[in-house]
Amino acid sequence: MMTLDLSAASARDALGAHGDPLTDDEAIDAFARVWWGHLAEPGDADAGALIGALGAAPALEVVVHSVPTPIADLDAVAARHAWARWRPRLDGSAVRRSLRTATLVGLRLLTPADAAWPEALDDLGPHAPSALWVNGSLEAVREATPISVVGARAATSYGEHVAAELAAGIGAHGGAVVSGAAYGIDGAAHRAALAVGSPTVAFLAGGADRAYPSGNAGMIAEIAEAGAVVSELPPGSAPTRWRFLQRNRLIAAMGAATVVVEAGWRSGSLNTAGHAAGLGRPLGAVPGPVTSAASAGCHRLLREYDAVAVTCPDDVWELAGGPGDPRGGPPPGAEDGVQRRRTDVTTRVLDALSPRADRTVAEIARGAGLSLEETGSLLGLLELEGLAGRGGSGWRRA
Repeated sequence: MMTLDLSAASARDALGAHGDPLTDDEAIDAFARVWWGHLAEPGDADAGALIGALGAAPALEVVVHSVPTPIADLDAVAARHAWARWRPRLDGSAVRRSLRTATLVGLRLLTPADAAWPEALDDLGPHAPSALWVNGSLEAVREATPISVVGARAATSYGEHVAAELAAGIGAHGGAVVSGAAYGIDGAAHRAALAVGSPTVAFLAGGADRAYPSGNAGMIAEIAEAGAVVSELPPGSAPTRWRFLQRNRLIAAMGAATVVVEAGWRSGSLNTAGHAAGLGRPLGAVPGPVTSAASAGCHRLLREYDAVAVTCPDDVWELAGGPGDPRGGPPPGAEDGVQRRRTDVTTRVLDALSPRADRTVAEIARGAGLSLEETGSLLGLLELEGLAGRGGSGWRRA
């Protein structure tokens, strides 16, 4: 088993400037949380439960030095699967490399012990991030009311116009726009907030040092100046479909309310809306033309999930200031737990495959953050569905 040094001296040496002005215990905790950012994929409830029960450093010690052990909400089977997911990613050089990168590009490491930590994310429970990497500052955002504004990437001119009006109005009311820096509605909302000089926050699905999409790199740099660009993933991490879906839970949790401006029937924005409803956050949706497929998802939220119709900034502000009463039950598009898990982990395996180069099961498991056994089973299913195939030296995406 690998050697893991979680002493205060080792933690401070690795953290460098990120360790000041922490106490020894805080430095050890922060260093362990950086490790967890490498071991567990975003939203890993098993990691969250283990950290919540033991603390970040003791939980890491247990994973490294003991056999799979039932702890907290993990029974023997869950512990065995969790250990199998995490142990292939135990790489001290990757941890130190991400810390060096963060220092070079000016990212700040935030942990729950930091005064700037956004406490709203704690509502995610075991799905909450273990740490955050921030380019910019969350201090200005903490003094405002954050409101999440999301919608389709393939937005219409109507959708972008409404998103800009709402975002500008949120800024005029003293609020801060939270979104995902994507094309379409996200970009329109961020740019309007920047134009009126209000703080704005962008949560990325990759490392906070990787502007994605690259076409919005200039805007993302402006967001870092006026507010913050945030990611729970270590610097250098690539965005994947799974990580986009998990990123959405942070956008929903950060906002005092979530507004979906424009969304198709199966838009990813409904995933954000589902997280908001599950957290008990007020949920709003902007009506569009009944003939527009780009607004079908918004109409679905209004009809099936008791979203509030939003037509102007005052509506948004009222939504954020009121108690909200989103309908209970499963969010839009949610399936039963077994099927949802199968879909989620299948997406992670697909993300880890390449369409051009063969990869071994071990490489795919490490990339997906899954055990070898689970990865092998999912690859077999993907092969039957025609989504993956065996090559000369491994697997590749079909």
